[in-house]
Amino acid sequence: MGSKRIRMLSGFNHNILYKGKTYHIQTEDGGLDNPSIVTHAFLGGVILDTVRQGYDDLLGRPDWEETLRGRMKAQHLEEIRKLFSGAFEPSPEEAAGHD
Repeated sequence: MGSKRIRMLSGFNHNILYKGKTYHIQTEDGGLDNPSIVTHAFLGGVILDTVRQGYDDLLGRPDWEETLRGRMKAQHLEEIRKLFSGAFEPSPEEAAGHD
């Protein structure tokens, strides 16, 4: 009971104003029982994008926490870059209301 296996690092959360809309970027650690990093981009509670990356390769390494923290930060920042690149903006057809 209280196994160390469930240990997880705290994640990152940012609200970002882009072109008049507030997007939320969230990155979480799944913990040692589910060793994965998950990042979501939200707009108005709707998930626009999800990125998942496993980290089985870090398990058992003495520096796993530091390395994992770096991977989480990099994945989180990449999702923010995607937002600012316009990746989550509707296509011209979607913006015009065409199918």
